[in-house]
Amino acid sequence: MKERAIQTAEILCVGTELLLGDIVNTNAAYLSRKLAELGIHVYRHTAVGDNPERLSRALEAAFREADLVITSGGLGPTYDDLTKETVAAYFGRKMVLHEESLESIRGYFARTGRVMTPNNEKQAMMPEGALVFPNHYGTAPALCLADGEEHCKTAIMLPGPPGELQPLFEEQVKPYLMSRHASVLRSKNIHIFGMGESAVESKLKELMTESRNPTVAPYCKEGEVRLRVTAEAQSEEKAEEMCDEMIRTIRNTEVGTYIYGVDVESLEHAVLLFLEKRGMTLSCAESCTGGLVAKRITDLPGSSSVFLGGCVTYSNDAKQRLLGVSPESLSQFGAVSEQVAKEMARGVRERLGSDIGVSLTGIAGPGGGSAEKPVGTVYVGISTARGEQVRRLNLSPMRSRDYIRKVSASNAFDMILHCEE
Repeated sequence: MKERAIQTAEILCVGTELLLGDIVNTNAAYLSRKLAELGIHVYRHTAVGDNPERLSRALEAAFREADLVITSGGLGPTYDDLTKETVAAYFGRKMVLHEESLESIRGYFARTGRVMTPNNEKQAMMPEGALVFPNHYGTAPALCLADGEEHCKTAIMLPGPPGELQPLFEEQVKPYLMSRHASVLRSKNIHIFGMGESAVESKLKELMTESRNPTVAPYCKEGEVRLRVTAEAQSEEKAEEMCDEMIRTIRNTEVGTYIYGVDVESLEHAVLLFLEKRGMTLSCAESCTGGLVAKRITDLPGSSSVFLGGCVTYSNDAKQRLLGVSPESLSQFGAVSEQVAKEMARGVRERLGSDIGVSLTGIAGPGGGSAEKPVGTVYVGISTARGEQVRRLNLSPMRSRDYIRKVSASNAFDMILHCEE
């Protein structure tokens, strides 16, 4: 029998606790990533409570669009765990005892020194004709049920706990799905800083709208833009080659100047790689960010090889005593100024003996601004043996204090990545 290839899917998560917000639905995100890697397009996520009538309606709606429905949850031993029974009814199958699952459940309780109660036998009841995936991490087996000779509709039921769902998927469900799908998807993420989402979209609009394979999709987060390039091909190598070609095309546009990395974790991670590659060291002097630059870089394993240390010089006195900022500069220009940012960056670089020194001084709010220097005014300085440069930020005073501090720190990392230009 030749099974029909699976192309599209819906993820259907079962559990009233999801709807009440008692737990975060991490299973849907995990399964979406894994299905994308297999080249299976996820059309929709749905969450439904422990109610067989609603679950049945959700199944009907899902199969109108998708070849595959993957459920999570509702495979437990209690009266309200009804996923198997509801799916069996949808496919017109009766429930039968699966002896191998029953023995596996008994063995699990024996190994863990627990007493098996009669209701656990419910977990060994399976829809007739189901393909059972043994669960070595809990008591509820996973299973697959398909209709017709070509298996036009396929339901895969997984237990809800991520500690069971994820290894079951990796070890048993993924190989099954690979046998049912001919192509693979590969995605790569282009990380952009210094150009807003609307500007990126304007520069790449034709590319985004006309490209079909690979596709290019923008995503925005605080102060950054991410472009996800996704290709579908018969092999992972070919899909990756198609992604790389598209990335080269984007690098050759005006957007390319603002790309700080591909598939890197963060700006600070890009900085770590940048410094490691060049054998350079970094120190920082922070005022308005209160140590955020130092925290973000030291959060990374391996940062001790490039980061020498930093100073949080919040007061003018600390700026003078620890960094050597001149009293005249503070008096004439103020602590929030280009001149002071230069002296802070130079001071920390010279005192700690680093190749690069960065500084931040500004007004993070919500108070403290003026007409000349409103909340959101931040000066970011960088010092190397070749001299100092300063970037003035004019961030919106309506933004939160946390946002201003975070984006200011990100600008410091961005300046490091461009310090050789």
